[in-house]
Amino acid sequence: MPTFTALTTLPGKDHADKLGDAMERLVPEPTGVGVFEIEDGSGLWEIGGYFVESPDEAGLAVLAAAFGAKPFVVSELPETDWVAHVKRELAPVEAGRFFVYGSHDADQVPEGAELLLIEAAMAFGTGHHGTTLGCLKALDRLANAGFVGKNVVDIGCGTAVLAMGAARIWPDVVLASDIDEVAVEVAEANVKANALEGQVVCLEAAGFGHPDLAAKAPYDLVFANILKAPLIDLAPDMGGNISAQGHAILSGILNEQADDVVAAYDASGFDVHTREEVGEWTTLTLTRR
Repeated sequence: MPTFTALTTLPGKDHADKLGDAMERLVPEPTGVGVFEIEDGSGLWEIGGYFVESPDEAGLAVLAAAFGAKPFVVSELPETDWVAHVKRELAPVEAGRFFVYGSHDADQVPEGAELLLIEAAMAFGTGHHGTTLGCLKALDRLANAGFVGKNVVDIGCGTAVLAMGAARIWPDVVLASDIDEVAVEVAEANVKANALEGQVVCLEAAGFGHPDLAAKAPYDLVFANILKAPLIDLAPDMGGNISAQGHAILSGILNEQADDVVAAYDASGFDVHTREEVGEWTTLTLTRR
């Protein structure tokens, strides 16, 4: 069965969110709608819908005009077995002591590695992306330098692979939070698949905005693998939720954006511990003054 996408862009998060909500009411209705900031400094947001039937192009045109968006571009996608595709494309990843793999590659697991199992159907944020790989390598470096995380949280956790990495090497409970309900469900499934129930606790929250997160602050290590704009917005809260000499591992930062993020965190009391580029992405390890 063919599927269809309908994509447009417009400036401003509020308008983009409202357009995404309006798309949900189309007939035939989309199977999913996504709203994403385009990280090129343009201030534009992309709104996309996925359909199992050909979408109402007249209705899309009305929505685009009503919200001041560009005309929707509708495309038909070829029929694809996405899980099989991901299995072919996602080879196991090594990041220091960590080995991220799917069960289809269980025969490649090296002896002595810290294993992180992420199935192909839940592959976003597995370590194959430069941001996650950079964060796992940064975690490995901190541990090799003798740091032991006793109070760790992963903000914007996605699959919770970073939280699980910390839980693999340190005994204390790690918190993992995400603003998206589905991401939290995926994180919980991954925690169970890795037999880390009770060691990684998943929460739905924006930033540090959850009573359980507030109760455990200040943290000695915070992961935040998100995007430049929310990282900068989070900087003051990060400064208030990390202990002196505690660390933050940040990514989701294009190389050309790193200086802006460093400046925001310098103003919130952080020094750069390490800075590493993996492809087009930068990972920062910061230390709280």
